[in-house]
Amino acid sequence: MARAAGVSKGTIYHRFGGRRALIDAVVNDLVAERIRAIIEAVAELTDPLQRFEEFLRRTWLLQYDEPAANDVLMRALPDSEPLAVLCDRACDFARQLLHDAQAASTVRADVTPEDLTYLILERGVIVRACTKQSRDDYERRLAFILRGLRSAR
Repeated sequence: MARAAGVSKGTIYHRFGGRRALIDAVVNDLVAERIRAIIEAVAELTDPLQRFEEFLRRTWLLQYDEPAANDVLMRALPDSEPLAVLCDRACDFARQLLHDAQAASTVRADVTPEDLTYLILERGVIVRACTKQSRDDYERRLAFILRGLRSAR
């Protein structure tokens, strides 16, 4: 970013009040708005299974499309209060989606909120480790996971 602006890193840090403030500003612009948009879009859906799957699918695609999202979702920046608040909001929302889908008997009863956390963390690790996979292949694999979370009915 500093190079693109034609200034030193120190100048950028000074402008934002330090490294932490710069990270908060950039992540807020790049990631926070996208996470908020995911929550808002999914909240408009009515079917519990569709809401649950769409939240996970959109979150996982955000991890693929925006590498900075992994730092937010994996809480690699634990000192950032805005990010912690946003992560907590997303986690609470995901828990409610899981509860609603399980109450409708569309998601396996043995899936826990902790499982959702780990599924998101694992996607972050996979995106970082498997940089040569295409978005289509990534989405195809997401569909496998989503189908595995469904109830047998």
